[in-house]
Amino acid sequence: MEYDSAIDRFLRYLATEKGCSDNYQLALQQALEQFRRWLEAHRSSTKPASVSSEDLTAYLGSRRQAGLASGSVKLEVVALRLFFRYLAARGWIPTDPAVHLPLPRLEHHLPETLDEPLARQLVEGIPESRSFAQRDRAILELLYGSGVRVTELVRARLEHLDEEEAFMRVTGKGDKTRLVPLGKKSMVAVQEYLRLDRPKLVKGKTDSTLFLSNRGTRLSRSRILQIVKEIGRAAGIEQNLYPHLLRHSFATHLLSNGADLRVIQELLGHANIGTTQIYTQVTNDRLHQVHKQFHPRGRMESS
Repeated sequence: MEYDSAIDRFLRYLATEKGCSDNYQLALQQALEQFRRWLEAHRSSTKPASVSSEDLTAYLGSRRQAGLASGSVKLEVVALRLFFRYLAARGWIPTDPAVHLPLPRLEHHLPETLDEPLARQLVEGIPESRSFAQRDRAILELLYGSGVRVTELVRARLEHLDEEEAFMRVTGKGDKTRLVPLGKKSMVAVQEYLRLDRPKLVKGKTDSTLFLSNRGTRLSRSRILQIVKEIGRAAGIEQNLYPHLLRHSFATHLLSNGADLRVIQELLGHANIGTTQIYTQVTNDRLHQVHKQFHPRGRMESS
């Protein structure tokens, strides 16, 4: 069996029998095609039956040497293991060369956050003269005040908003939906946007998408990134800003102010509590910094 044909069959299997998402299928396809390109450059055959465990080890070593992040290497290992396990199970290759491939250990980096004064400075620092200032204020209020992902924000629709109960229904990873509460400032900002800016943005074919571009279409992820950066510069904030930074800040500030970790997990839409626990490390690091800076027993004595 040729390599491309094997990939096609594998992807159909992921879609029809495993029900994997389009994004997951695309990620595995890209990883497998990357390995095929390596085979074309370094081996005489690209047929899956000719691939050895030594080939896989050499390939992954070259990826690490090229500076690929451990998370990306792990995805490639997963793709290769699933692919060759699938082929071996159907008898299309004599043995599974990836069966003993180890998963790389991931480096755990603490998430970047804004401290509370800077977060407030960003959200409240939108110039009134800015075009569609109410829209952009509502976006920042939701990113920081509710911790929604930017993808969840661009997918939000008018019918997902419950103004009376101050909740918004969002669709997160794995197409899972959850309700996120809107604080008073977030709710007011959204209502002002709906009253003042959204009517100006509506065009003939506009649907019920909540946040609109100046063309009357759904606001894109890249445009929201630009909005965050533009407002940050206008507010005089030098730190690198991006939408997910506000989500990290939302979780960290909740934890710092006494919120229960399980509640934060629900608000963020994390399937696993372990994903949420990384924010405890951020908080613990800050506790050490504050203790060292302000407590007399935390400072080093000067000689």
